Amino acid sequence: MRAGGRGYERGCELMTGDANAAIRAAFDAGAERVVVTDSHGSGKNLRADLIDERCTLVRGPYKPMRMGEGLDPSFDVALYVGYHARAGAPRGVLNHTWMGREIQNVHLNGDVAGEIRLMAAYAGSLGVPVGLVAGDEAACEEARDVLGGVETVAVKTGRDRYAAELIPPARAQALIYERTLRALHNPEGWHRLTIPAPYTLRVEWNSTSIAQSCSLIPGVKLADPRTTEFTTSDYSDVVGLLGVCATLAGDIGCTGRQYG
Repeated sequence: MRAGGRGYERGCELMTGDANAAIRAAFDAGAERVVVTDSHGSGKNLRADLIDERCTLVRGPYKPMRMGEGLDPSFDVALYVGYHARAGAPRGVLNHTWMGREIQNVHLNGDVAGEIRLMAAYAGSLGVPVGLVAGDEAACEEARDVLGGVETVAVKTGRDRYAAELIPPARAQALIYERTLRALHNPEGWHRLTIPAPYTLRVEWNSTSIAQSCSLIPGVKLADPRTTEFTTSDYSDVVGLLGVCATLAGDIGCTGRQYG
């Protein structure tokens, strides 16, 4: 999960293999250009030396649009590979929303939102539909709930947050390739998530100190001691603000180092 952790470097290789399966399918389906955004943690997880040489790779931390960096209205479709279910989703492997522990819940215009909804809405605000979501079974269920009949690829089934029954990587990557190719040949199955403005983002944090600090950002208000709210007519503000708040939360979070 994190640089320096057990198995991290091998995990980077495996995730790059998953990304390459989707990239290869995209080019085989006739894509002229593929842009890949490294969206986990520091944004330095995909192996630049192993990624399909025909694509371009957006990587690194603090990207203004975080997971959506590099996306613009010129793209035909977005593909979400390696996604996970939202915080609180039953049997979701590593289920969380945006941050591993600091965020309890996110609501977008009153609907509970994980990263699938949040980023599909960003793509939708640019006029770009989502064509495929690959992840664990809980993530795929969430994708179908948010995006209707969108193509999904479940490469594991959660037993709990930290345990799963998984498909070995070679077969998982073959599935990602096959389903991506099928999805790209069937644009009728793509789904553009359209949420009417204005957009209200409500974030329930696990700490009053995080909520208090985020409420100092102009336009952000406290809804209760642990919850912030923000309303805008520009969806890019939602993505950008959540990224800034997450940066604050990561530094303020209850790690214990602030005491003593």
